[in-house]
Amino acid sequence: MARRTPPPPPEPDADAAAHSRRLRERIDAAIAMAGGAMDFADYMALALYAPGLGYYSAGQTRFGPGGDFTTAPLMSALFSQTLAQEVRRILEAAHGDTVLEFGAGTGQMAADLLLELHRLGSMPSRYLIVEVSADLRAEQARTLEALPVSVRNRVEWLDRLPTVPFRGVVLANEVLDALPVRRFQRTENAIRNLAVGIDPAGELCWHPQPADDALTSAVSDIESDLGGRLPDGYSSEWCPSLQPWVAALGDIIEAGAALLIDYGYPRREFYHPQRATGTLLCHYRHRAHDDPFFWPGLQDITASVDFTAAARAGAAAGLDVLGFATQGNFLAGAGLPSLIEAQAASDPNQAAALAQQAKPLLFPDHMGERFKVLGLGRGIETPLPGFALADHRARLSAKED
Repeated sequence: MARRTPPPPPEPDADAAAHSRRLRERIDAAIAMAGGAMDFADYMALALYAPGLGYYSAGQTRFGPGGDFTTAPLMSALFSQTLAQEVRRILEAAHGDTVLEFGAGTGQMAADLLLELHRLGSMPSRYLIVEVSADLRAEQARTLEALPVSVRNRVEWLDRLPTVPFRGVVLANEVLDALPVRRFQRTENAIRNLAVGIDPAGELCWHPQPADDALTSAVSDIESDLGGRLPDGYSSEWCPSLQPWVAALGDIIEAGAALLIDYGYPRREFYHPQRATGTLLCHYRHRAHDDPFFWPGLQDITASVDFTAAARAGAAAGLDVLGFATQGNFLAGAGLPSLIEAQAASDPNQAAALAQQAKPLLFPDHMGERFKVLGLGRGIETPLPGFALADHRARLSAKED
C-alpha cells in the first residue's frame, strides 16, 4: 500500500525536527520489539500521546492560527454560548450540579461556556476537565485565569473519569476522532491488518499482515451491517477503544446527558464504497493530508467517528439515544440565532460580525454539515431543543430502510 505525498508544508525548525527524531527513535524501538511491524493503533497512540514526545503531550502550539488546525470554540464564542443553553436545560432536567469536559484543548470552550452559564444563573457546582496532558492543563489554566474567581474556582482537573456517578452533563468536542484506530484492507480472500513497518530506505511504511481475530470479527460485523462484502482493495479504519470509551459514560452518568461533537458518519456512510481509502486525516500547519508518517509528533492524526458504533455502545451501557444531528442543525435548534439577535440588539454595530462568525459553525460547506452531534443520556424525559430542528437518529441504523 503506497504512501501518499502530503502537500509541501513549512519545514519545522531545528528544535521541532529534533523532537520528531526523538519520537521516531521511540517508534523504531517499538516496531523492533513487535517483530518488525506494529499495529497502527499503537503507532497512533505513540505519535499523539507518548509522554513528553507525542503531539498532545509536548509543548508546541496546536490550535488556532499559529498551530495546525482550529476548532469551533476558537472560531467564535457563539459556539460555546449556544452549547451553554443546552447544558443549562440538561442540568435542570437532571437536577444536576456537574459538567465534565473531555480534552478541553486551550480551555476556551470551558471559559466561554462557564461565563454564559454564570450569566444565565445556572452555574454548576463543579466543572471537571479530564486532561492527561500536563502541558494542555497549564494552557487551560492560563485561559481560565481571566474568569472571575467565583467562576474559575468551580474548575477541577482529573487524570481519569470520576469513580462516583453524578447528575449532569458530559461534553466531548473533537475527542473521539483522536482515539487510536486500527487500519484494515479487504482482499479477495481475507482481511489484512495495515500495520506499520520500516522500508529498506529507513522510512516508516504500511506493512500489510494477516488480521487477528479481533480485527477480522470487527470487519465481519461491518460487512454484515452493510449486507455484503466490502470491495476488494477497500481500506478503512476501526476504533477498538470507541465502545469501552462510550460504555464508561454509562458508569458515570447517574442522570443527565453526554453531547459528543465530532466529524464522522453513520456506519453505512462511513463504509460507503466511494470512501474506499478510509477517513484518516492529518493536520500540519493548517494543511490537511493523509500521510500519518510525516514528522511524527509534529502533526495531528485523526479518523472520522462511526456514530452508529457510538450509539450502539451507549445503548448497551444503558443510555438512551437522545438525538443525532448535524452541528449546524443542532446549534440552530439550541438557540444560536436567538443569541445573535439578542447580542445584535444590545450592540447593532456587531450584527454583521456575529453573522460572519456564525457562518462556519452553521453552513454545510463549512463545519455545519461535516460535524455531527450525538446525544446520549439517562433520565432525560424532555426532548432537547438541539435535536428539535432535525433529528437524524434513524440514519444511525446500519440496515437499509
